[in-house]
Amino acid sequence: MAKEQVTITSTVAVATRESLRRRRRFGERFIEGWIFSNGLLAIIVLLGIIFVLLREGIPAFFYTPPWEFFFGTKWYPVSEPPTFGVAPFFISTLWVTLVSTVISVPVGIGCAAYLAEVAPDKVRETVKPVVEILAGFPSVVMGFIGMTLLSPLVQTAFNLNVGLSGLTAGIMLAFMSLPIIVSVSEDALRAVPEEFRQASYALGATRWETIAHVSIPSALSGIAAAVMLGVGRAIGETMTVLMVAGGALAVPYSPTQPMTPMTSAIASGIGNAVRGGLQYQALFAIGLVLFVMTLAVNLIADRVLERQKRKFER
Repeated sequence: MAKEQVTITSTVAVATRESLRRRRRFGERFIEGWIFSNGLLAIIVLLGIIFVLLREGIPAFFYTPPWEFFFGTKWYPVSEPPTFGVAPFFISTLWVTLVSTVISVPVGIGCAAYLAEVAPDKVRETVKPVVEILAGFPSVVMGFIGMTLLSPLVQTAFNLNVGLSGLTAGIMLAFMSLPIIVSVSEDALRAVPEEFRQASYALGATRWETIAHVSIPSALSGIAAAVMLGVGRAIGETMTVLMVAGGALAVPYSPTQPMTPMTSAIASGIGNAVRGGLQYQALFAIGLVLFVMTLAVNLIADRVLERQKRKFER
């Protein structure tokens, strides 16, 4: 009787284990399929975007030769004949991105170094989420803040005729890039092995010497990736620069001049363009150039992050 009960118990246990295994296999297959579907969907969407940009943007180069399109300084889409030169937009984008990078990189890296190396745990757990909240601010709100608060200050400080300029746009983009730079840089600094710091202290280095000569150089790949992601955000931002950059079509020779970056040129012109017309195609060509620029920055950032991961896996 006892042997029969043991046999029944063993059979039930085996059946239960088999049932759990089947459930796990079904759940794992479902999750794997879900992840695969999402990845495939992302690739399809990306290819669709590239296809649309190529289909609508490439015809613009049949009307305007690439040399004239990229280096021309006149953008007259309604003249006879229309003239499309994107040099003012391209140079404006470079000015705005440069101002944003010059401001956001040192501030972001300094903030990340403080959070990772100096700040107590409670301070870090409080400050970092607050900094990351800035990434969720709508760009139109940042543009409104730039128009109402920052623009008069810039106008007064630099004695300008108008405060809406590339400098104002660059400062606002710096605030929008900071959360990315701070978050990624702080993660890279905290990934530096503690043995590196202890070895530096054992050799007599101070905390600040350790941060400057050990922690930051060891996390340089991750910090570089953070900077590239911040630059990508500055290049691709639309609404803020549309509101505070000034909207001038001339080639800007100084960041204090009003200007029109590529994103704002697309946003302001697409509503007046006839679908399939020359202006419509030229705006899509600008979008294609902008897409290539941001894609290149993101690919470089991805490669740098992979290098950082491999470095600390050794």
